[in-house]
Amino acid sequence: MRPTDFSAMRCPVARAMAVLGERWTLLILGEAFAGTTRFDAFRRNLGIAPNILAARLAHLTAHGLLLRVPEGGRHAYRLTPRGRDAFPLYLAIRDWGLSHFFPEGAAPTVLLDRATGEPVLAPRPRRADGTPIGPEDVVIRPGPGAGEAIRRRFGPGAAHG
Repeated sequence: MRPTDFSAMRCPVARAMAVLGERWTLLILGEAFAGTTRFDAFRRNLGIAPNILAARLAHLTAHGLLLRVPEGGRHAYRLTPRGRDAFPLYLAIRDWGLSHFFPEGAAPTVLLDRATGEPVLAPRPRRADGTPIGPEDVVIRPGPGAGEAIRRRFGPGAAHG
């Protein structure tokens, strides 16, 4: 059986996971957010095999999250605007991991705002008025690009479950 091609699905989460879903991807992006730009530094900091790193960097470059640029006889990998836009995702996964898999006060690193010195945390979902919102507070409706199956599933009066 062939794996599902997530990049062809009509779901934005599936398409994002086609790019971000491999287990090394967000770790590599985390290194890029920390300022790592060189292949050897990514390899050393992550403990990743060179062949896997090369494949992941090529994938991130092909999908426009990193740009491979010549630098001093070698290449460097720089975040693109698309790659920088993944920062809130990285923060959310990092915060979730700290909250659920580390004892309180045992964070291996702390992200601090350079300007204020305050901790940087993932943004929490909020209503337009600023109050918190959770999954139970959301209703899903078809968007302008919805196909017939989405319209049947999430159209007004549709049964969910």
